[in-house]
Amino acid sequence: MNSKKIIIITAPSGAGKTTIVKKLLAAMPQLAFSVSAATRPARENEVDGRDYYFLSTEAFQQHIDNNDFAEYEMVYAGKYYGTLKSELQRIWDEHRTPMVDIDVKGALSIKEHYHDQALTIFIQPPSLEALAERLGGRGTETQASLEERLGKARYELSFAHQFDEIVVNDQLDHAYAQVKKLVEDFLA
Repeated sequence: MNSKKIIIITAPSGAGKTTIVKKLLAAMPQLAFSVSAATRPARENEVDGRDYYFLSTEAFQQHIDNNDFAEYEMVYAGKYYGTLKSELQRIWDEHRTPMVDIDVKGALSIKEHYHDQALTIFIQPPSLEALAERLGGRGTETQASLEERLGKARYELSFAHQFDEIVVNDQLDHAYAQVKKLVEDFLA
């Protein structure tokens, strides 16, 4: 059995996934953030190789043709995101475990590819109402974008039962402690 393990965490936007992932990475040096590839342009303050591997559509397509991805998908029209197998290998070569922070479909694709080597954790908001409050509280959403995110969240929640573990984030410290214990048990 291959001892190369992968931790995959996903959640609807606003469920607290990024905060939990950052806390885990800070507390557990044996984990390393898996940098995704993307065809979108870098935003201000984003660094190639740290935030994403920013690729042209042509370069991304070449990686697809070469079967270089553990998973990939077109998330928005013409915008591809994916997890390069070489990125997972880079982390394993450091004798660490990749922490993959991706969307629901990507998470299930990696699980399908790596089976028992991968632990999939779905961070679930306590309710759609609570999620709407969190997203609205950010002050970054228009009414239209809020509705779009909530629609996507409803869709993503329909896949929760396919994950190894579901953690409801009704209280961040408690949810983080649950996720940390799941990760520690999986890596033990």
